[in-house]
Amino acid sequence: MRKTFINTLVELAESDRRIVLLTGDLGYTVIEPFAEKFPDRFFNVGVAEQNMVGLATGLAEAGFIPFLYSIATFAVLRPYEFIRNGAILHQFPVRILGIGGGFEYGHAGTTHHALEDVGVMRIQPGITTIVPADYQQARSALLQTWDLPEPIYFRLGKDDINTIAGLNGNFVLGQTQLIGEGTDFLFITMGNITREVSQAMETLQDEGISSQVMIVSSFNPSPVEDLVKILPRFKVAIAVEEHYITGGLGSFVAEVIAEEKLNCRLLRCGIKNKPTSISGNRNYLLSLHRLSVEYLVQSAKIALQKR
Repeated sequence: MRKTFINTLVELAESDRRIVLLTGDLGYTVIEPFAEKFPDRFFNVGVAEQNMVGLATGLAEAGFIPFLYSIATFAVLRPYEFIRNGAILHQFPVRILGIGGGFEYGHAGTTHHALEDVGVMRIQPGITTIVPADYQQARSALLQTWDLPEPIYFRLGKDDINTIAGLNGNFVLGQTQLIGEGTDFLFITMGNITREVSQAMETLQDEGISSQVMIVSSFNPSPVEDLVKILPRFKVAIAVEEHYITGGLGSFVAEVIAEEKLNCRLLRCGIKNKPTSISGNRNYLLSLHRLSVEYLVQSAKIALQKR
């Protein structure tokens, strides 16, 4: 996603000189296309994410559209107050690119695992949060939202190879995307883990259990109307996120079910416990936290039995 996103940003920057890119001394082998083509609009602020957000806020106030590139935990958590008090409260068009949501920086350890970024951004009503499921959708999202007047947080993965079958890069701000035509239950997911969810859907289909996958790719605006329309068709919904189950996608779906009095049982699959000192690659950590394809299939069968 990240390389596709930067390449798309280069295309946009060719026709709009307001676009600038800032990095906290990260992203090499990814950001070079922009830095080399527009050296006067590229700034490496060093390992100083708070300063990066402050500089971006000033640039936005001066009429620029700054994009900030860093690992998701550093892009969101370290400068959170600066994001809130600057870009959000003043409604400046600052774009924060958080790379590696969930366990994508697995071997780097728990400090690099972005497990609460969507939650802390979602609770701020003044910032749009966009969580693409694959690189094609990331490109579509950028093309549709790059010049919005409000701040945006993009949670981007590192995979620029795999795509989600049936998604075809579709993105509409504030709406969901559906893949599959099953009726037994509904998967609801966001971001990188959509690939594992779609594989679980296919595995279950081979065993005679049909399901659909609903992809939530944006919050603020959030797809409340889509959930209200689709959830009543199913007795069971399973929210799957590479994120803490509190504050993120599962919490959002639970809020809609409760407030709209929808007749649908919800199972939340995500990170339930504080991360340990154990590190490893993404697949290992997904399995450790029962989010691998195998565990998602098991969770679906258990949810259907309890129905």
